[in-house]
Amino acid sequence: MNLLLFLGAAIFEIAGCFSFWMWIRLHKSFWWTAPGMLSLALFAYLLTLVESDYAGRSYAAYGAIYICASIAWMWVVENNSPTKIDLLGASVCLIGAAIILFAQKM
Repeated sequence: MNLLLFLGAAIFEIAGCFSFWMWIRLHKSFWWTAPGMLSLALFAYLLTLVESDYAGRSYAAYGAIYICASIAWMWVVENNSPTKIDLLGASVCLIGAAIILFAQKM
């Protein structure tokens, strides 16, 4: 369940931030930010539903999911294929997240 919450949070966070990117960097209408702010609120809400005793640990583990989702966003939405270095970096982040989440139970 945590993985689904992390994935949902990542999608909403990236979409929310991308709306501001559209407004500021691509000179789209300011109104792009309205769904972006709603998306960012949903991101924050979903992250509070993750089962964890400490918010900081949950946020740290989420960071790796966010990085992987960002690479996927770049690939799918922006039509820019990830490089081998992008994939290596994302893999290192996932390993780090696994250590943060699972080493606590050892």
